[in-house]
Amino acid sequence: MSINRFSADTEAEIALVKEKCKALGVDAVMADHWANGGAGAADVARAVVRAIEGSKSPLKLLYPDEMPLFEKIRTICKEIYRAKDATADKAVLDQLAAFEAMGYGKAPICIAKTQYSFSTNADLKARPPTMSSMCASQAFGGAEFVVAICGEIMTMPGLPRVPAADSIDIARTGASSGCFKR
Repeated sequence: MSINRFSADTEAEIALVKEKCKALGVDAVMADHWANGGAGAADVARAVVRAIEGSKSPLKLLYPDEMPLFEKIRTICKEIYRAKDATADKAVLDQLAAFEAMGYGKAPICIAKTQYSFSTNADLKARPPTMSSMCASQAFGGAEFVVAICGEIMTMPGLPRVPAADSIDIARTGASSGCFKR
């Protein structure tokens, strides 16, 4: 298990999480990638390798590379989120078909949705009957995956609509205003 540390986390909170994980037989590893970049995720990466190498079960992929993109999305919704089905409007289906035509058909899928529910509706608890409101998709050629954007969410980098820089000013005297205080 990866413990994603936040700056406000106390050592007591972290110790409690590690203790509970240990009681369950789960290796808990600290992740400080948000503060330290790749070096902050190195211990997590090593733990993943140990888990894979120590596994007695063979890796079983959820879907074959050759499966059409929307069928991959449907498979994730049904098998991971336990939805009865997945829906998308014609514009999204056309966009996925265009990605396939551009050579992204074998790409894996990443689902971007609210963290508050298994569905696209943050207010809907438990398992959804369908995963609906898939409003867009994006292809990331360099990373070689397709993101299904489900519902109304803000994707990374999570910047505001109006950047903070719009509020910063420097007076003729050289004094600045509108900067964040640390």
